Amino acid sequence: MMYPLPPPAKPPISGADLAVSITMLVLTFVGGGVAAFFGLFAMAFTDYCPQATCDIDAGVNAMAAGFVVAALVGVAGTAVTVVRLTQRKTAWPFAVGTMALCAVMCLLGIGGYFAAVGG
Repeated sequence: MMYPLPPPAKPPISGADLAVSITMLVLTFVGGGVAAFFGLFAMAFTDYCPQATCDIDAGVNAMAAGFVVAALVGVAGTAVTVVRLTQRKTAWPFAVGTMALCAVMCLLGIGGYFAAVGG
């Protein structure tokens, strides 16, 4: 009687890959939270907004769009990174890319706000 062969064992996960991936994802979410905090305060304390050079609605929309896109990128990048880690494939480039894209989206949102309000 022949028994089927057991499936091959998964290769061990790279400790460096895991450490870098987790660090980058934590920095992504902490950095996004800090940026959102400062963005909220920038909107809350916009004291002077002259009608000729300021459009507060466009500023709020720019900041909201930047942070919504950053959140979507953060969730998608985290999912891809976790899937790659569970498959024992290299994941750190995706975590670093997620952090970089989220940072760019947050900066664009805050920059759009300041451009719209004349800051």
